[in-house]
Amino acid sequence: MPEIVLDRPLTPGQVCDVARRKYPLRLSEAARARLKKANQRLRILVNGEAAAYGLNTGVGGLSDTRITPEKQSVLSRKILFSHATGVGQPLSSEQTRAIMACAVNQYCLGYSGLREEIVDRLVALLKHDCLPIVPRDGSVGYLTHMAHIALALTGYGELQCGNNIRRPAALVLQDLGFAPLILEAKEGLCLVNGLSCVTGIACLVMEDAWVCLDWANRIATACFDILGGQQTAFDPRSAALRMMPGHRDISHYMNENLAGSIHIARAAGQRTQDALSLRAIPHIHGSIHDALRNIMETVTQELESLSDNPAIMEDESGIGAFSQAHAVGASMARVMDEAAIALASLGAISERRLDRMVNPLTSPFAPFLSSDSGTGSGFMIAQYTASSLTGANRRLGAPACLDGGITSGLQEDILVHATPAALKAADVVRNTRTILGIELLALCQAMDLAGLVDEVSPSTRALYTAVREQVPFYEEDHPLSDDMMHISGWMKTQPPG
Repeated sequence: MPEIVLDRPLTPGQVCDVARRKYPLRLSEAARARLKKANQRLRILVNGEAAAYGLNTGVGGLSDTRITPEKQSVLSRKILFSHATGVGQPLSSEQTRAIMACAVNQYCLGYSGLREEIVDRLVALLKHDCLPIVPRDGSVGYLTHMAHIALALTGYGELQCGNNIRRPAALVLQDLGFAPLILEAKEGLCLVNGLSCVTGIACLVMEDAWVCLDWANRIATACFDILGGQQTAFDPRSAALRMMPGHRDISHYMNENLAGSIHIARAAGQRTQDALSLRAIPHIHGSIHDALRNIMETVTQELESLSDNPAIMEDESGIGAFSQAHAVGASMARVMDEAAIALASLGAISERRLDRMVNPLTSPFAPFLSSDSGTGSGFMIAQYTASSLTGANRRLGAPACLDGGITSGLQEDILVHATPAALKAADVVRNTRTILGIELLALCQAMDLAGLVDEVSPSTRALYTAVREQVPFYEEDHPLSDDMMHISGWMKTQPPG
């Protein structure tokens, strides 16, 4: 299995490799040197006289309360327990692994100050797939998820190891050769602070979003093919009038993948124009392509940025603790809201194309794509499901970054809800993949009913063949949801050819 050596900041793809494909993570000597140097600077500040946020003061609304040296370890430990306020179902193992990988990445930038051995514990838990159990909900931006992860390092609670086996954290640490962690000054704050939670989840969202868009492009083109759309809508001369790269790319993609379709050639000139859900595919899919590219740039920049508070730095003026607002994830919150909106748009146009295939008022195929329209409902209710998920996406598309709120006794009087934005974006991606899966099943059903397999483009035919290797023609002899969930899961793990 490939090993990822953390020397420079991780890329979003590398975070996904650690989280999903369980690639081992190893710190380079340069990264270890940065950790050691940052801890040395921290020790100098801790032993000094000046007040430094989170080192020798309380946190949040208690930032002006001085903490004596003998209580600094107590402060760090209490931060973990008091900040571990998550509720609800736990995060997935992939999400937890992604957050832990981003936390390691954050510390190795060399400005946090916690000890190298703490990072080694996180790396060891990832290597052995022993994961803290992290409640999903309750965060307004960060803090809670990392607090639950950090508690496990102290030997508190349970870890989920391997095949859903729960073991006491203290015993797992012992097996890995670690004593329960006794925190020092600032280390509790280091472990809960920053944007590792939103960044880790965002990396997974973006990988899923790109795969989802690739599937959407393939499915939309095949749907256009079987519905006999007017290909002149994608004429390169017309597409060149739009400056957006996504529009041009999708127009080119559709022309390439419609090549060789007898059905499209036969339909040429039959209508002046198609419905917008067909002729506006390059406009809508293209806009999503461009949005995802810009979002990915922000996620990449976040992995390269410090979000700890305070930052421990040294320059010609000496060593200082810079208490700033770098843990406010405004950029990440905004782009995760944008990701949710973009993927919701992708689901919305998919549902409209689906309706054009099943609706007797618009479809050239058997009503509702039923194998026997006298006794069966075919895909009638599957379109209900797609409509329901489209509505859910519309609700989830409301921007979390505008939710606001006031916490910590007016010390934190504006909130951007970055992690909730990423979590709802993940929900939208999942919903949209299911909608696309229903559209894919429907277009294959239509091809069978209309005998189009030999008349469509080679690309459409290859897609049909791949689907039929997964699910058969629907005879209404088993719950359609079985096929819908199977094909959605297949699409997640099998990018389109």
